Amino acid sequence: MKCLIVDDMHPFLIQSLESNGFVVDYHPLISRVDALEILHSYQVLVVRSKFFVDASIMDSAPGLLLIARAGAGLDNIDVDEAKKRDISVVHAAEGNSDAVAEHTIGMILGLLSKIAYSDRQVRLGIWDREGSRGIELKGKTVGILGYGNMGTAVAKRLVSFGCRVIAFDKYLEIWPDNNAERVDIETLISQTEILSLHIPLTSETMGMVNSDFLLKFRKGLFLINTSRGGIVPVEDVLWLMEQGHISGLGLDVLENEPPAKKNQILPSKYEKLFGRNDVVLSPHVAGWSIESYEKISFVLAEKILQCFSLLKREKR
Repeated sequence: MKCLIVDDMHPFLIQSLESNGFVVDYHPLISRVDALEILHSYQVLVVRSKFFVDASIMDSAPGLLLIARAGAGLDNIDVDEAKKRDISVVHAAEGNSDAVAEHTIGMILGLLSKIAYSDRQVRLGIWDREGSRGIELKGKTVGILGYGNMGTAVAKRLVSFGCRVIAFDKYLEIWPDNNAERVDIETLISQTEILSLHIPLTSETMGMVNSDFLLKFRKGLFLINTSRGGIVPVEDVLWLMEQGHISGLGLDVLENEPPAKKNQILPSKYEKLFGRNDVVLSPHVAGWSIESYEKISFVLAEKILQCFSLLKREKR
């Protein structure tokens, strides 16, 4: 069984697969064009975000049996096309859920305590104690939209802060824990003070958290997005912030990543966003901790081996 890895991965994945009889070719710098030329000889493709795994990629790999994503989201894989071709798809959401949860909490605390603003002011020689006065997290109602690996990890941590945690997930059949109260979407909208998004980017969720959706929430909402940038239109949230409807915004992800390449003019919506003191930003690193880099490889190795163990049993 041959496996092609096209993104940077922790060595454990390679070691684990090779010790179980796989031939592994590790090409983290390979281009899409070069990958297309060699994929015909592989049964497993491991990808992070190097390129979109679409029909053309699958056409070039007629023997492909499994696509493994080193991360949580599957928006850079045409899952429906893979299903048509009987190609299994796995991901490693369990590997970076702790990192995402801690980053989310950090963004919430950073916004409420105005840490980024205070830091900038002090560096400028401005001792603005009143302008830096924060808000306590304890006692707030935090709404979680999407209660999978990431949402549950966030809720677990919020409980220790004395928050009331409510969550909505219309696709979840069995509620996994008691850290968050399961509510309908109407309750989530009417009672949430801090909204944290943990939903995948799909045709259904693209642009879903827009001005129409957010206007239903109470005024003064704090919004955190560590899922995918395409879910939240930047121009919509900017308008809501100008109207005073959103009090704080934490974004680990943007619609365009990066928003501008070196020496390019930054789009006006990002100029406005970056100039606001009530916004905290990070470059899509919520799930990218030192620990998650290794844990993702552990999870992927286990899932790949399980998948081929199942295939062997089915052939018997």
